[in-house]
Amino acid sequence: MENLQTHGIKFKDKVGYALGDAGGLLTFSLIGAFQNKFYTDALGISPAKIVVLILIARIWDAINDPLWGAFIQSRKPNPKGQFRPWILGFSIPLAISAALMFFKIPGLSETKYLVYAYITYILYGMMYTAVNIPYGSLAAVVTDDELERSSLSMWRSIGAGVGGLPGTIILPMIVYTVTGKYENGTDIKALDETKLFWCVLALSVFSVFVYFLHYKMTKERIAPQKKLKDKDYSAVTTIKELFGNRAFVTLSIASMLLIAFQFYYQSTYTYLFTDYYGKPGMYAFVTICTYGPMAIFIPVMNKLIKKFGKKELCAVGMAFAAVANIVLFALRGTPLALNPYVFLAFTFLSGLGQTFLVLEVWALVMDTIDYYEYKTGKREEGMAYAVFSFTRKLGQTLAGVGLNALLAWINYDGELSKNGIALSNDVLAKLYDISTIVPAIMLALMAVILFFGYNLSKKKLEGVHSELAAMREAEAQAETAE
Repeated sequence: MENLQTHGIKFKDKVGYALGDAGGLLTFSLIGAFQNKFYTDALGISPAKIVVLILIARIWDAINDPLWGAFIQSRKPNPKGQFRPWILGFSIPLAISAALMFFKIPGLSETKYLVYAYITYILYGMMYTAVNIPYGSLAAVVTDDELERSSLSMWRSIGAGVGGLPGTIILPMIVYTVTGKYENGTDIKALDETKLFWCVLALSVFSVFVYFLHYKMTKERIAPQKKLKDKDYSAVTTIKELFGNRAFVTLSIASMLLIAFQFYYQSTYTYLFTDYYGKPGMYAFVTICTYGPMAIFIPVMNKLIKKFGKKELCAVGMAFAAVANIVLFALRGTPLALNPYVFLAFTFLSGLGQTFLVLEVWALVMDTIDYYEYKTGKREEGMAYAVFSFTRKLGQTLAGVGLNALLAWINYDGELSKNGIALSNDVLAKLYDISTIVPAIMLALMAVILFFGYNLSKKKLEGVHSELAAMREAEAQAETAE
């Protein structure tokens, strides 16, 4: 592949890159928004069995993700690129697996539904890995400029936000049916699995079209590093080196907590707005309040990064978001806690703080890959992203296991709302508690990790990129001399 211009990426490149995550989030966002409720309420699977399902799926991911990352890394790029063809090729299997994951075969027993859930959930996870690892590695070969990578990271987050809108804003207004009334007159609403499936199917088909646009609008500009011979390459050695990289390890932990936080609040808020507030349609505003603040910071993000640094902005932002959620928990038992608009107001404040890490996490990943190259002389986008992707799946696991353990602890019964029976006041009060204090703890942990663990400060990163540029120039000159 020729080494094309590495600076000056255009608007088309940014939109095209954003479409890659938009295509994935059209279906991936449904896991956080609906999967747990689909399993408990539509398929009748107990929370304890869902915990085991998620843990087994992650054990398989621990094997599958690094293998796929190593496989992608070892392939010679074809004329279309090293990563883009894989994204396009697996987009259709990904769409099919997403639709199957939310399809209810009528008349099965709980055991058979559980087996079906195992098959479809693990299949979807494999197909998402097949697409997402090459997509995550793509940014590193689109440009090597720090601010352009920051811009790509922001556009990826925009793409993720836009891709998640149908599942988190439109579907909550469609897929619920009134089954009864609470004593105060609020509707009791239950998930309609038939409506949900047809909506998921439509989003799955549309995702393939979005991936096609992504493929057509992106270009791999950076020539891949010359591959080591098979006898010289060791995936185990690479993984050991990655886990010896403090920046990579601490960012992976922070990102694991970020995805855990996102999946947890998305799933928990589905229960909260459906059962506690009796207004599942208002869940749509959660997405607006969380991602809306992006519009405030995107125009000035690069200026802020230049002045303060990515690490510094992300750490302060997470601390601010944690405080907003602590206040929400402190409101428990007061009339304000019963007002969904108050809850949404603090969700917006939390979203303000989250914005920095959400927008910049992928730029931070590329910084750690650069730091790995600076320390070892090797560039391992595929393997690094595979390991990083797996840690994010661990976050998804943490959210799924934690949520279902807490649902079992508060004695949540999904059959009640389906049959028009109100949940007890004790269950509803505990549902509010687990929806506020757990996110606050996760946000606070992220702030601490970024403040004291992640060591690529603004000043240090400037030095790394300066020396790395000199290393690459020397390598290019040596190759030319040969």
